Amino acid sequence: MSGEKKVASQTVFQGKILQVRRDEVVLPDGRPSAREVVETTDAVAVVGITGAGEVLMVKQYRYAVARALLEIPAGKIEPGEKPLECARRELEEETGYRASAWREMYSFYTSPGFCTEKIYLFMAADLTLAGQKLDRDEFIDVVKVPLPEALQMAARGELVDAKTIVGLLAAAGKAGF
Repeated sequence: MSGEKKVASQTVFQGKILQVRRDEVVLPDGRPSAREVVETTDAVAVVGITGAGEVLMVKQYRYAVARALLEIPAGKIEPGEKPLECARRELEEETGYRASAWREMYSFYTSPGFCTEKIYLFMAADLTLAGQKLDRDEFIDVVKVPLPEALQMAARGELVDAKTIVGLLAAAGKAGF
């Protein structure tokens, strides 16, 4: 299948963490069309597993969906930062834990129909408590959930965050460092 060809592009919104552009494209059959694209930096997500087999999760209010969600720790990759460096930083900032064993599991696009964001998913183990380092605008509770229980919560629809569901399923298949 051949792709679409961009013939014009206009930024319609520029924010702090994302920008939106509208592209004029030519479809494979030659007809014109338009695409709206959200551009944002890539991110990481971390499934931290304690020695007792619990997943480190964070509970925080998500304004866009108007509710608190239980998720695995995650965050945006800063300019010049490698995904593993970001994963280490985010795990410690959000949960207060450091890990000495790391495994990159997958990377995936969150919403490729309109967004450029790619998430790098890591599993972390051999955890030691170091202390949370939250940003001034973060209000996060750390919750430890046994991996089997977290998987059941996802199956019951209690966990609704995509990166968390993907992370838990990946960890269940790769649990054992």
